[in-house]
Amino acid sequence: MNGNRNIYVLLTDTGTMFTRLIKRVTAAPYNHASIALDEKLSEVYSFGRKCPGNPWIGGFVEENVYEGTFRNFPSTRCALLRLELSQLQYDEVNRVIRHYKEEEDDYRYNLIGLFGLLMRLDITRDKSYFCSQFVAETLRQSGVRLWDRSSTVVTPHDFMLHPALTVVYEGMLYDYPLLDQARLADARLNMHSAV
Repeated sequence: MNGNRNIYVLLTDTGTMFTRLIKRVTAAPYNHASIALDEKLSEVYSFGRKCPGNPWIGGFVEENVYEGTFRNFPSTRCALLRLELSQLQYDEVNRVIRHYKEEEDDYRYNLIGLFGLLMRLDITRDKSYFCSQFVAETLRQSGVRLWDRSSTVVTPHDFMLHPALTVVYEGMLYDYPLLDQARLADARLNMHSAV
């Protein structure tokens, strides 16, 4: 055993009106990026919707693939990418994420930066991130420099193209075989009972 650890970048497309708008501009298959600390997706973090039904209220979020936005959009498509890190880098990723969790109320969604990204402009705002900026910045702060450019100009598709990341799954999120099948069945039951 070489002592290395894996983290994962989860790219998703929920098919919401907001994501369809972004997709028209980017022409990329996925428009949301999250960082997952394990292959079972039990710890997933990003910057996104605080309220599943409202795309305008956003910030740092601990995403639950069985609840919230993903449960509201069960036809979500995804790509799960694996990135091998040293133990030290893995520990640093955990430390950086713990900081975001502790200071969660101080952070906002960088909507202006997102529009800047779509226009290829580098717009940095203090304590504000959009999803792919957050993932790239978390890795950068952990000693993992994937690009020699600002995190504000990193798109979800850039992760898909990077040679350091390996695609381990691509398809429907709820078809991912390592999800907890009991929790998935419960989420599906709740979806049907809400209809």
